[in-house]
Amino acid sequence: MLHFGNSVTTWLLAVAAAAGVALAFVWLQSGRYSPEYARDYEDCVERMQAQGVQGEELNSMLNACGARFAGRRKPDGSGYTYYDFMQDKKFDIAGPNPTPQERKAIDREYLGYLEGQRREAISEALAKEQDDRLRADLERGRQAAGEPLSLMPSNVPLPVPRRVAEQRAKAQRCAEGSLACTLSKLSNAVKDAFASATRTRN
Repeated sequence: MLHFGNSVTTWLLAVAAAAGVALAFVWLQSGRYSPEYARDYEDCVERMQAQGVQGEELNSMLNACGARFAGRRKPDGSGYTYYDFMQDKKFDIAGPNPTPQERKAIDREYLGYLEGQRREAISEALAKEQDDRLRADLERGRQAAGEPLSLMPSNVPLPVPRRVAEQRAKAQRCAEGSLACTLSKLSNAVKDAFASATRTRN
Protein backbone atom coordinates (compact mmCIF):
# COMPACT_ATOMS: atom_id res chain seq x y z
CA MET A 1 0.00 0.00 0.00
CA LEU A 2 2.84 2.30 0.84
CA HIS A 3 4.36 1.32 -2.46
CA PHE A 4 1.11 2.38 -4.22
CA GLY A 5 1.19 5.75 -2.40
CA ASN A 6 4.76 6.45 -3.48
CA SER A 7 3.90 5.85 -7.10
CA VAL A 8 0.88 8.18 -6.88
CA THR A 9 3.01 10.77 -5.21
CA THR A 10 5.68 10.38 -7.87
CA TRP A 11 3.08 10.49 -10.55
CA LEU A 12 1.54 13.65 -9.01
CA LEU A 13 4.96 15.23 -8.73
CA ALA A 14 5.68 14.39 -12.38
CA VAL A 15 2.36 15.91 -13.51
CA ALA A 16 2.97 18.99 -11.37
CA ALA A 17 6.47 19.35 -12.78
CA ALA A 18 5.19 18.96 -16.35
CA ALA A 19 2.44 21.51 -15.67
CA GLY A 20 5.01 23.88 -14.18
CA VAL A 21 7.27 23.51 -17.22
CA ALA A 22 4.28 24.04 -19.54
CA LEU A 23 3.20 27.14 -17.59
CA ALA A 24 6.75 28.47 -17.61
CA PHE A 25 6.96 27.87 -21.37
CA VAL A 26 3.64 29.60 -21.99
CA TRP A 27 4.65 32.45 -19.71
CA LEU A 28 8.01 32.85 -21.44
CA GLN A 29 6.40 32.69 -24.87
CA SER A 30 3.74 35.21 -23.98
CA GLY A 31 6.36 37.47 -22.40
CA ARG A 32 8.47 37.13 -25.49
CA TYR A 33 5.79 38.78 -27.62
CA SER A 34 4.21 40.99 -24.98
CA PRO A 35 4.94 44.73 -25.32
CA GLU A 36 4.96 45.08 -21.53
CA TYR A 37 8.27 43.21 -21.40
CA ALA A 38 9.96 45.21 -24.18
CA ARG A 39 13.26 46.81 -23.25
CA ASP A 40 13.10 49.71 -25.76
CA TYR A 41 11.11 51.09 -28.69
CA GLU A 42 12.68 48.84 -31.29
CA ASP A 43 12.08 45.73 -29.14
CA CYS A 44 8.47 46.83 -28.60
CA VAL A 45 7.95 47.21 -32.36
CA GLU A 46 9.44 43.74 -33.01
CA ARG A 47 7.08 42.20 -30.44
CA MET A 48 4.07 43.91 -32.02
CA GLN A 49 5.02 42.73 -35.49
CA ALA A 50 5.60 39.18 -34.19
CA GLN A 51 2.00 39.04 -32.99
CA GLY A 52 0.83 39.33 -36.60
CA VAL A 53 -1.40 42.33 -35.93
CA GLN A 54 -2.04 44.57 -38.96
CA GLY A 55 -3.80 47.76 -40.00
CA GLU A 56 -5.17 50.25 -37.51
CA GLU A 57 -4.59 47.94 -34.54
CA LEU A 58 -0.88 47.69 -35.41
CA ASN A 59 -0.64 51.48 -35.80
CA SER A 60 -2.30 51.94 -32.44
CA MET A 61 0.13 49.47 -30.81
CA LEU A 62 3.13 51.16 -32.46
CA ASN A 63 1.92 54.53 -31.16
CA ALA A 64 1.75 52.96 -27.71
CA CYS A 65 5.38 51.85 -28.11
CA GLY A 66 6.34 55.39 -29.09
CA ALA A 67 4.53 56.84 -26.06
CA ARG A 68 6.24 54.37 -23.74
CA PHE A 69 9.78 54.82 -25.08
CA ALA A 70 10.96 58.34 -25.99
CA GLY A 71 14.45 57.33 -27.11
CA ARG A 72 15.49 55.44 -30.22
CA ARG A 73 18.32 52.94 -30.39
CA LYS A 74 21.41 54.19 -32.20
CA PRO A 75 22.30 52.12 -35.29
CA ASP A 76 25.72 51.23 -33.85
CA GLY A 77 24.14 50.09 -30.55
CA SER A 78 26.14 52.59 -28.48
CA GLY A 79 23.12 54.06 -26.71
CA TYR A 80 19.98 56.00 -27.52
CA THR A 81 18.97 59.32 -29.03
CA TYR A 82 16.02 61.50 -28.09
CA TYR A 83 14.53 63.73 -30.78
CA ASP A 84 13.01 66.98 -29.50
CA PHE A 85 10.70 68.16 -32.28
CA MET A 86 10.28 71.59 -30.62
CA GLN A 87 13.97 72.32 -31.24
CA ASP A 88 14.34 69.99 -34.25
CA LYS A 89 17.38 68.54 -32.50
CA LYS A 90 18.62 65.12 -31.31
CA PHE A 91 20.11 64.48 -27.88
CA ASP A 92 22.21 61.51 -26.76
CA ILE A 93 20.67 59.71 -23.77
CA ALA A 94 21.80 56.68 -21.76
CA GLY A 95 18.62 54.58 -21.85
CA PRO A 96 15.38 54.22 -23.81
CA ASN A 97 13.90 57.18 -21.88
CA PRO A 98 15.67 60.35 -20.70
CA THR A 99 16.66 60.39 -17.03
CA PRO A 100 15.54 63.38 -14.92
CA GLN A 101 19.01 64.92 -15.31
CA GLU A 102 18.92 64.42 -19.08
CA ARG A 103 15.41 65.91 -19.17
CA LYS A 104 16.68 69.01 -17.29
CA ALA A 105 19.55 69.38 -19.76
CA ILE A 106 17.13 69.11 -22.70
CA ASP A 107 14.86 71.71 -21.05
CA ARG A 108 17.82 74.08 -20.55
CA GLU A 109 18.69 73.68 -24.23
CA TYR A 110 15.08 74.45 -25.11
CA LEU A 111 15.11 77.65 -23.03
CA GLY A 112 18.27 78.72 -24.86
CA TYR A 113 16.59 77.87 -28.15
CA LEU A 114 13.56 80.02 -27.22
CA GLU A 115 15.84 82.91 -26.24
CA GLY A 116 17.59 82.67 -29.61
CA GLN A 117 14.23 82.65 -31.40
CA ARG A 118 13.12 85.71 -29.40
CA ARG A 119 16.31 87.62 -30.25
CA GLU A 120 15.94 86.71 -33.91
CA ALA A 121 12.32 87.91 -33.95
CA ILE A 122 13.30 91.22 -32.28
CA SER A 123 16.17 91.68 -34.74
CA GLU A 124 13.86 91.04 -37.71
CA ALA A 125 11.24 93.44 -36.32
CA LEU A 126 13.86 96.19 -35.83
CA ALA A 127 15.26 95.65 -39.33
CA LYS A 128 11.76 95.84 -40.82
CA GLU A 129 10.96 98.99 -38.85
CA GLN A 130 14.20 100.63 -40.01
CA ASP A 131 13.49 99.60 -43.60
CA ASP A 132 9.95 101.02 -43.40
CA ARG A 133 11.28 104.27 -41.93
CA LEU A 134 13.86 104.63 -44.74
CA ARG A 135 11.20 103.97 -47.39
CA ALA A 136 8.91 106.59 -45.80
CA ASP A 137 11.77 109.13 -45.75
CA LEU A 138 12.49 108.46 -49.41
CA GLU A 139 8.81 108.89 -50.30
CA ARG A 140 8.62 112.15 -48.35
CA GLY A 141 11.77 113.36 -50.15
CA ARG A 142 10.22 112.63 -53.53
CA GLN A 143 6.96 114.39 -52.66
CA ALA A 144 8.69 117.49 -51.23
CA ALA A 145 10.84 117.97 -54.33
CA GLY A 146 7.88 118.75 -56.59
CA GLU A 147 8.50 120.29 -59.99
CA PRO A 148 12.08 121.09 -60.98
CA LEU A 149 13.11 124.67 -60.43
CA SER A 150 13.39 126.91 -63.48
CA LEU A 151 16.53 129.02 -63.48
CA MET A 152 15.35 131.20 -66.37
CA PRO A 153 13.01 134.10 -65.54
CA SER A 154 9.72 133.84 -67.36
CA ASN A 155 9.20 137.58 -68.23
CA VAL A 156 12.53 138.97 -69.43
CA PRO A 157 12.27 142.39 -71.10
CA LEU A 158 13.37 142.18 -74.70
CA PRO A 159 16.18 144.46 -75.82
CA VAL A 160 15.06 147.57 -77.67
CA PRO A 161 16.60 148.05 -81.14
CA ARG A 162 19.12 150.90 -81.39
CA ARG A 163 17.12 152.91 -83.86
CA VAL A 164 14.08 152.87 -81.55
CA ALA A 165 16.27 153.97 -78.64
CA GLU A 166 17.63 156.88 -80.66
CA GLN A 167 14.13 157.95 -81.67
CA ARG A 168 13.02 157.89 -78.07
CA ALA A 169 15.95 160.02 -77.07
CA LYS A 170 15.06 162.49 -79.86
CA ALA A 171 11.47 162.55 -78.77
CA GLN A 172 12.49 163.45 -75.25
CA ARG A 173 14.67 166.34 -76.50
CA CYS A 174 12.03 168.01 -78.63
CA ALA A 175 10.12 170.89 -77.13
CA GLU A 176 7.06 170.01 -75.19
CA GLY A 177 3.78 171.05 -76.77
CA SER A 178 5.06 171.34 -80.36
CA LEU A 179 3.11 169.49 -82.97
CA ALA A 180 6.19 167.85 -84.47
CA CYS A 181 7.26 166.58 -81.10
CA THR A 182 3.81 165.18 -80.33
CA LEU A 183 3.60 163.48 -83.72
CA SER A 184 7.06 162.03 -83.25
CA LYS A 185 6.13 160.66 -79.85
CA LEU A 186 2.88 159.20 -81.21
CA SER A 187 4.72 157.64 -84.15
CA ASN A 188 7.32 156.11 -81.84
CA ALA A 189 4.61 154.73 -79.54
CA VAL A 190 2.77 153.10 -82.47
CA LYS A 191 6.04 151.59 -83.76
CA ASP A 192 6.89 150.27 -80.29
CA ALA A 193 3.42 148.72 -79.99
CA PHE A 194 3.74 146.97 -83.36
CA ALA A 195 7.25 145.82 -82.55
CA SER A 196 6.28 144.34 -79.17
CA ALA A 197 3.17 142.68 -80.69
CA THR A 198 5.38 141.07 -83.33
CA ARG A 199 7.88 139.88 -80.70
CA THR A 200 5.19 138.34 -78.51
CA ARG A 201 3.76 136.41 -81.46
CA ASN A 202 7.15 134.95 -82.25
